[in-house]
Amino acid sequence: MIPDIPEIGAARKKELCAFQRNVGIKFKNLKLLQLAFMHRSVSNEINLKTNNERLEFLGDAILGAVTASLLYNGLSENSEGDLAKIKSVVVSEATLSVIARELQLDTMMVLGRGEELSGGREKKTLLADTLEALFGALYLDSGFKIAFDFISRCIIPEIEKAKQNRGRKDYKSQLQEICQSRFKGYPSYRLSKQSGPEHERYFWVEVSCDGRTFGPGMGKNKKYAEQEAARLALERL
Repeated sequence: MIPDIPEIGAARKKELCAFQRNVGIKFKNLKLLQLAFMHRSVSNEINLKTNNERLEFLGDAILGAVTASLLYNGLSENSEGDLAKIKSVVVSEATLSVIARELQLDTMMVLGRGEELSGGREKKTLLADTLEALFGALYLDSGFKIAFDFISRCIIPEIEKAKQNRGRKDYKSQLQEICQSRFKGYPSYRLSKQSGPEHERYFWVEVSCDGRTFGPGMGKNKKYAEQEAARLALERL
């Protein structure tokens, strides 16, 4: 079921059509594409009952299925543990936000004034969520095969990067190995801050290793925030 959303103006229609040409997709229902870009903040401000959160939920599940299928069929000699580690890197907030920027989703998002002023277009969480919403919208509009093909185009290069760049380990695993080998110890994670309403909470986590503290990393849950903190630490070590 597709929720009712306001009519799309002529200027916005041009933007949506140009976006589709640039990324190589074609929606039958342009309102569904528009919905994929509508963040909760704008629906709150203009008193709409809908936003892209349900599409994000759907897109997250489809992304997971497509990525698992690509890994299962493409890495036949790797163990389940290896596949899970690569998948965790490929579908991470950090990776998805990079893909979102490459697709220029930051320019397409429809944000409320408050979110706009707080730098919402640069937030990794919002970028990753919007990308997942786009995947969900494409699935509803055009079916699984077209969604699978588009997601594959986005994800396969990231799988290759993960394989070449120690992709079998997530950032926390990489940091733990470095701390053990160099400093004979383990990294320690600490939640330094959390904010936002329950439905849209953000977490900040710091990580300590060999007496040094790195971060904080930010994410929409503690797991993402810890991964981001570990990534920041790896850049400094």
